Amino acid sequence: MHDTSLLDHAGALRRRVSGAAALNLSYFAVEFAVARHIGSVSLFADSIDFLEDTAVNALVLVALGWQAPQRSRLGVLLAALLLLPGGATLWTAWQKWQLPLAPAPLPLSLTALGALIVNLSCALLLARVRHAGGSLSRAAFLSARNDVWANLAILAAAALTLAWRSAWPDLAVGLAILAMSLGAAREIYLSARAERQPPP
Repeated sequence: MHDTSLLDHAGALRRRVSGAAALNLSYFAVEFAVARHIGSVSLFADSIDFLEDTAVNALVLVALGWQAPQRSRLGVLLAALLLLPGGATLWTAWQKWQLPLAPAPLPLSLTALGALIVNLSCALLLARVRHAGGSLSRAAFLSARNDVWANLAILAAAALTLAWRSAWPDLAVGLAILAMSLGAAREIYLSARAERQPPP
C-alpha cells in the first residue's frame, strides 16, 4: 500500500509538472514576440521567466526518481538558474533607460492578462504537489506563484502607461520582476540546503 501511494504521488507530480512545462513554453513564445514588438521591459523580463519555468519543470521531471542528496544539489543549481534572466533583463532595462519610449498599452495589457491566466493555472496545478518532490517541486511552485504577482504588476504598469504615456512604469516593473526572481532563488537555495541535512 505504501509503495502504491508513493507511485500515485509521483504520477500526480509528473502529470502536473508536465502540464505546467507545456503551458510555460507555449506562452514564452507569445510574450517574447510581443515584448520585442512593443519594446516592453516588463514583458521581456516575464517572458524570460516563462522560459526559466519551463527549464525548472523539465529538471523536476528528470530528477523525480533521485535521492534527497541528488535533489538537493539540483535544487542549488535551480537557484542559480533563477538568476540567469537577470542579465538579460538589466540589458533591456539599460536600453530602455537610454531611449525611454513607452510601450503600447493595449498589447501590453492583453499580453499581461494572458500571462496572468497561464501563471495562475500553473500555480494551481503545482500547489498540491509543491512538497512532493522536495526543493525541486517547491522551485516550480514558487516560480509560478511569483509570476502571478509579476503579471498583476505589469497590468498596473499598463494602466499607468495608458494614463501617463511614459516608459518608466514598465521599466520599474521589469526591475521589480528581477528582484522577485532573486528572492525566489534565495528561497530555493535555502530549501535545497535544508534537504541535505539529516532528519533529527
